[in-house]
This record gives sequence, structure tokens and C-alpha cells, in this order.
Amino acid sequence: MSGIIRRTSRAVKVGSVTVGGGAPVSVQSMTNADSHDFADVAEQTARLERVGCDIVRIAVPDSDCVGVFEYVRSKGINVPLVADVHFDYKLAIGAAEHGADKVRVNPGNLGGTDRLLAVADACAAHGVSMRVGVNGGSAEKRFVEKYGGVTPEALAESALSYIKTLDDHGFHDIVVSVKSSNVKTMIEATRLIAAGCDCPLHLGVTEAGTVRMGTIKNAVGIGSLLSDGIGDTIRVTLSTPPEDEVPVGRDILRACGYAEDGIELVSCPTCGRTQIDLLGILNVLEPELMKLDTHGKKIKVAVMGCVVNGPGEARDADIGIAGGRGEAALFRHGKVVGKIKEEDAVSVLLSETEKLINE
Repeated sequence: MSGIIRRTSRAVKVGSVTVGGGAPVSVQSMTNADSHDFADVAEQTARLERVGCDIVRIAVPDSDCVGVFEYVRSKGINVPLVADVHFDYKLAIGAAEHGADKVRVNPGNLGGTDRLLAVADACAAHGVSMRVGVNGGSAEKRFVEKYGGVTPEALAESALSYIKTLDDHGFHDIVVSVKSSNVKTMIEATRLIAAGCDCPLHLGVTEAGTVRMGTIKNAVGIGSLLSDGIGDTIRVTLSTPPEDEVPVGRDILRACGYAEDGIELVSCPTCGRTQIDLLGILNVLEPELMKLDTHGKKIKVAVMGCVVNGPGEARDADIGIAGGRGEAALFRHGKVVGKIKEEDAVSVLLSETEKLINE
């Protein structure tokens, strides 16, 4: 992983997925279908599973929804399921009893320590883990007053206080997160928690927004922490269909050096030397490359606009092209192996990538 030394954390099971303890960083998303419509939730969860989501969270707004986990599982869907609960601790207990693999609660809005511990007891009884979440609306009042607002310190101390309460109670299967729409606040609060406990950390920027700003905010927030070895599971929040979040999360992991497999596509920004339709090639090539199953291999594909940015700058690419006038040089690991016509660029790169996968 590019020399990254990851923070040491306890291992917590979320169904079949291990979070923390040195396990690969998992990618999460959350359904936005009406949780009362079990069939719609199951269909959306299946789509998330197909695009490579490791863990799926489902909102539980009332008692009519606690059975959704058993229903989704009955449809042959195996991805771990997390119950997202606010305010009513009994819903968290019900979700634990009805098939959720983890419950996510904000202790600050459950109504007291006794209710948090009741949820912990139910989780322990059913082999269910817990995610402790803290955000601006659920930070403990005493810490908000202490620091004069919802500061990183207030968020972190609030989370660490809940973790200590649960640990002292004998419940240790805890994942923790601090969320904020302010990237800097999220980063600083998470760093403080990382230094103050050994719980696995869930990373994400909440209320991040549209694809453009949401991707930027999450890449900066999640990426900064991952680059320091902090983080065990991530969720990119976007105001789009949830299956759009998963590839962005995967790309952030890849950009930070965490992905051990898959295809990385790199390309130059283009300049006046470019003499081929680089953008046109990329627009067709990228979606086709993303469909390929690399069978555990990591392959880097480069599309460069000219020989200046070609085999030299992209010498570490497994396969690539460097554009010329209506043609391109085909290179492997920095060495030119032939020339191709511009119109054949996509088909040749796809073919060569498939050869690398099957070697």
C-alpha cells in the first residue's frame, strides 16, 4: 500500500466483513428507498451488492421497518446489513433481534446512558456490532459548552466518552465515526479519536452534496486520513442514487494506494501538443475498462496525448498509448511495442488489458 503504515485497531465483525484489525478498508453505502417497502429496499441492496458495496446501511424510522433485514436476507442477498437508528433505542434492539449485522446509533439522541447500554446488551446477545456516531446535532452538551461550540474537540471527546461507557460495560464490538459537512472539522475530530482509542474508524463527510462537490469533499476528507493510515471503512455521501457512491469510494481507496486489485486509468491533462481525440477515447474506454474483472490483479492503463507525456511519464503503466498525428504509440512498462491507428485505440487497449488479466 505505497508504504502506508495503518493505525492499529481492534477487529470488529459486521456480518461476513471484518472492519479494523488490519482488514482491507471496506466501502459502504446506504439505501434511500422507503424502508417500509421491503421489496424496493431488497432490490436496491442487491444493486449495491452487484457494484461491489461491502456493507449496506438501511434506515429504520419506526417499528414497522425492523423486519426489513430478515426480508432482504431471504432474497439471497449476502452483503452485511446495518440498521440506521435515531432517537428510539427500542428500534435498535428490534433490528438486532431481526437480522441486522450492526446497528448504527447516535448515543446523544437516544435519551440516556441506560438506553445505550440496553442496545449494547441486545447487540451482545445476538452477535451484532455497533457503530457509535457523533455529529453536530448529537455531541454531548457538556463538551459543546466546554469548547464553545461544535468543535473537533467537542465531537471527539463526546465520542470517546461513549466508547469508554461501552467498554466499561464490557461491550467492545464498536466502530466509531464523527461526521461533519465541514471537511476540516471531520478530519481534525477523527485524528483526535484515532489517538484516543483503538476502535476501528468509519470515515465520511456528511451532507457532502452533489456529485461534483460531494466527490471533492469526500476525497479530501477521507483521502487525507487514509493517507495517514487512519480509517477502516468508508462511505462517500452523494445526493445521487446510492450505487453511484461505491465507485467513488473505490477510486478514493485506489488513489490513496489502498486498492490491491482493479484497473487504474491515468491520462494526461492535454496541451497544444495533443493531436488525437484524447477525451473521446477516454469517454469510451473508461466505462468499458470498469466492466472488466481483473481476478485480483492490479492493472494500470495510460492514455497520453503525446510522446512527451507518453512512455516516459507513464513508464509504470502496464499498458498505454501516446498520441501522434492520427496514430498512437503502444507501450508496455515504458517501452514502445508498436503503433496503432487512432480509431483503434479503444479496442486495442481493451484487448491488451484483457491479455494482461489472463496472463
